[in-house]
Amino acid sequence: VNSHPNYRYLRMKEKMPLSLVRGQVQLAPAVIDFKQAIIDQMEKTGQPGLIAEVKKASPSKGVIQPNFDPVKIAQAYEQGGAACLSVLTDEKFFQGAFDNLKLIKDSGVKCPLLCKEFIVDAYQIYLARAKGADAILLIAAVLDNQDLKYFTKIAHSVGMKVLLEVHTYGEMKRVLSGDFAIDLLGINNRDLGTFKVDLNVTVELMATDLGQQVKERGIIMVGESGIFTIDDVNIVQKAGCGAILVGESLVKQDTPDVGIKKLFGRPV
Repeated sequence: VNSHPNYRYLRMKEKMPLSLVRGQVQLAPAVIDFKQAIIDQMEKTGQPGLIAEVKKASPSKGVIQPNFDPVKIAQAYEQGGAACLSVLTDEKFFQGAFDNLKLIKDSGVKCPLLCKEFIVDAYQIYLARAKGADAILLIAAVLDNQDLKYFTKIAHSVGMKVLLEVHTYGEMKRVLSGDFAIDLLGINNRDLGTFKVDLNVTVELMATDLGQQVKERGIIMVGESGIFTIDDVNIVQKAGCGAILVGESLVKQDTPDVGIKKLFGRPV
């Protein structure tokens, strides 16, 4: 049972059944529009909106920030000009926690929050909202279109936006032909099998007919992973990304707000 991906949720559900979690959703802080926050920042700065990631560790790098304080990092990101925050809730690979969402929300941070998690169960979506999330991540590599449609519907029913993540042409084609609304489409430059990161994944996918379709449909593209410098930002922006998701290069700094300014080439 321990190795089962849903084991943690089976334990959580015993402690806190879905009916209880749905009750907490009613009491959660009002949803902030995740997508609009990105659009607003894009229009204000002329650069991609920043989704800054609050994370302690990653499967490829191990512990990135040993002095991990989610609230302190979130506040520094907000001061540095992040449009939104991505909060790792996955325990197994990222040493995250759903409570980090609540801690950040309760601290008065105004940036909308994305629950970054391997979502495989509707329970996780309600739990994310109950803890204060404004958006969730869904990964095409782990979910078929039927699940994507169902989970998107649930997220929308409680007011949240969805960041849908793809890595290959096949995944992108499948989700774009799916029968569901796409709020934000993320291209992960990291191969989840090998952990190899290559910005050309975004550049090449956006140069295809699918990239053209995305632009025509007005879907906001998010470049994920491997963005460390202003040159990287410019590469994905030129490819058509209206937002970037950046974690490691910011979170390992003791002054993430300065890191953000450097990343965007803004005066420190």
